[in-house]
Amino acid sequence: MFSGIIADVGIIKRAQDRNGGLRLSVSTLELGMDDVKLGDSIAVNGICLTVVERLGYDFTVDVSRETLNCTVGLDRQGARVNLEKALRLSDRIGGHLVSGHVDGVGEVVQFNDLGESWLLAVRAPHALAKYIAVKGSITINGVSLTVNHVAGCEFAVNLIPHTLAVTTLNELKVGAMLNLEIDLIARYVERMQTSI
Repeated sequence: MFSGIIADVGIIKRAQDRNGGLRLSVSTLELGMDDVKLGDSIAVNGICLTVVERLGYDFTVDVSRETLNCTVGLDRQGARVNLEKALRLSDRIGGHLVSGHVDGVGEVVQFNDLGESWLLAVRAPHALAKYIAVKGSITINGVSLTVNHVAGCEFAVNLIPHTLAVTTLNELKVGAMLNLEIDLIARYVERMQTSI
């Protein structure tokens, strides 16, 4: 589990084909790798991945073809990515509970400077739209955010200067594709209301 509070922006140093999937080498300076062991989870752009190698400030993860088919942002060498280590039971949750299992890919339809913040509007896949609610939580490329507006399949969030300074969201443009994870609670509520 994660909280959606980004600890560092890393760089994909190498993306090697691995039987249809990828082996990624990611470099980070601020994540704090001293306590990371092989088998630990790190969210990379909101995608929970398992550390298979570690050397200094770099770590390596394997990405399956299935994960690549359901996400964006992992296949380009040199790409900047949002990073977060998995939570410990004693950690403060500053965002919301995030699984690191991307539910779908959205598209930026608006990204405007409002002065004190930026408005980010996203078109979500139709199947996810019903789970997105005003004042609810959503994860965009691993970043925990609060939904401020919903209209059909589109929703909007406001990004404060701090969020833009410490994540890759400051690089967005209209038409960019994003990893989306809806709030876990919405899925469980739906499941409880469904008869088996």
